[in-house]
Amino acid sequence: MNEISEKRLLEIESRANRATPAPWKSYVEGRDHTSGTSFIMTGTPEQRGGDIELSGATVADQDFIASARQDVVDLVNEVRRLRAMQNKV
Repeated sequence: MNEISEKRLLEIESRANRATPAPWKSYVEGRDHTSGTSFIMTGTPEQRGGDIELSGATVADQDFIASARQDVVDLVNEVRRLRAMQNKV
């Protein structure tokens, strides 16, 4: 795998910043609640965004998509932290 360029990192970060604000949480019918359909809840209880409903997604896919909203930001921040450390050496 090639190193992620700063341009690519900025593109990834930009997509994350344009998405509906975090946190996103996966709610699977039968696992997390017992009525309605499976969905991804966006935002906080005080500032809810619109729910995301997926068609054809497996439970694992839905959980991955919901977690990715937070994970991508964390990973971009970690890459930047590690690069800053590397540049100090």
